[in-house]
Amino acid sequence: MTAERKLSATSLQAGYGDVQVLWDISLEVSAGELVCIIGSNGAGKTTLMRCLSGLITPIAGGIAVDGRPMTQGAPADFVRAGIAHVPEGRRLFSAMSVRDNLLMGAYLRTHKAAISADLERIFGMFPVLAERQRQDAGTLSGGEQQMCAIGRGLMAGPSLLLIDELSLGLAPRAVELLTESLRIVNKSGVAILLVEQDVMNALELADRAYVIDHGRVTKSGPAMGLANDPAIREAYMGLS
Repeated sequence: MTAERKLSATSLQAGYGDVQVLWDISLEVSAGELVCIIGSNGAGKTTLMRCLSGLITPIAGGIAVDGRPMTQGAPADFVRAGIAHVPEGRRLFSAMSVRDNLLMGAYLRTHKAAISADLERIFGMFPVLAERQRQDAGTLSGGEQQMCAIGRGLMAGPSLLLIDELSLGLAPRAVELLTESLRIVNKSGVAILLVEQDVMNALELADRAYVIDHGRVTKSGPAMGLANDPAIREAYMGLS
């Protein structure tokens, strides 16, 4: 049985003003799948993630969530459709407490018991956040801030989590903890679309991958197949 398609982008074009960044991007993420996007700096990965969460309206092409057209959707429409975005740089409210940052992720939800249950689940996944829940988010370490950003995304109750640059600037141990947490989240049924600078880590974690270069998809396929591709190993891992 073919997995239900959660998100699809078809011939997507986007940019900023007169500067076009994405050219004819097509991709899809099935329900419960973990997909990664790899590419060099400036390839268009962050612009793509912003399109897929409604932060940028495409110039052309289409976006569908659960088969419903979402190309002109606002960010809140994407959240309601089950898409949560963990942006590059975390973008926490630094002067607000960890707990309040997490609760901001649930701002469109109304079932208080379910919100409380999910908050406890996040604290169970990231115990350091429970210990520091009254602390200002801006005082956390980089790894702890990323945990808080992922937790905030999960508090929206998503069926698909978009994560832009999981490991950027983080210590290896923090990356290990976050990677294991994403495996748990994915096994719980939440699909993940991940942009990651650590290409080997991303390909080991993902089911499938897309390679983006200069705003275009240049390769795609099973993650392990791309991990063994000599051109990918040379270009992105420094291996031959």
